[in-house]
Amino acid sequence: MIELHGVSRTVPSGDTMLTILQPMDLRIDSGRVIAITGPSGSGKSTLLGLLAGLDAPSTGQILIDGSDITAMSEDALARFRGTRIGFVFQFFHLLPSLTALENVRVPLEIAGASDAGPRADALLNEVGLAPRRHHYPSQLSGGEQQRVAIARALANNPPILLADEPTGNLDSGTGHQVIDLLIDVNRRRGTTVVLVTHDAELAQRADRTIALRDGRIVGVTDVHASTT
Repeated sequence: MIELHGVSRTVPSGDTMLTILQPMDLRIDSGRVIAITGPSGSGKSTLLGLLAGLDAPSTGQILIDGSDITAMSEDALARFRGTRIGFVFQFFHLLPSLTALENVRVPLEIAGASDAGPRADALLNEVGLAPRRHHYPSQLSGGEQQRVAIARALANNPPILLADEPTGNLDSGTGHQVIDLLIDVNRRRGTTVVLVTHDAELAQRADRTIALRDGRIVGVTDVHASTT
C-alpha cells in the first residue's frame, strides 16, 4: 500500500517559490492499476517522481508498505528503490551501447544476481522480445524499446511499477500493445501499477483514475467498480 499524508512539492522559481503540488492525502491499495490524469502542468510527473523517491516532498510523509521513504537516507532509499520499485520512462532511457539482453541484465547484475543471464532472457520472453535479445536500441522500434524498458523495470520483481507516459512516444497501435502488456503484468504478477497518462484508453483500462489540476486532486474515479 502507498500512503501520502500532507505531501506537497514547492521549488524555487526566480525570486519566488512555485508550488507544483498542493498538500494532499492519498492511498493506493496494493495490486491495483492506477492512472494519474490531468492537463500538462497539473503535477502528474512530479507526483510520480515523489512516489519513486526520485524527489523529496517539501512537506508530508510517503509510506510504502509501512516504510517511510521520506525519512530514509539516500543510500537506504536507493536500496529500497532497487528492490521495491520499477520505473518506466516515456523515452525508454535504454543504454545505447548495450543490447536488449544486456540492458535488462544491468539491474540484475547490480543486485548481485547469480543467474542474471537466464533471468534477463526469461523477462525478454515475457514481454515477447526473445528473438530481439541481441539487438541494440537503435535496431528496435519504439514499441520494442518500451518493452525492453518494462522488462528491465521488472528485473528485480518489484511489487510496484511506476510508468510516466508509457505510451506517449508511441503510435496508437504500438501504444495499445504496451497497454496490454502493463495490464497483463498487473494481472499475472499482482504488481501495483501506477501510471501517468494523457491516453484516455489507458486510463479506462485502470482500476482507478486520479485526476489532478493545478497541483490538486480534483477527482478519484473507480473505473471498474466491480473490482473495488
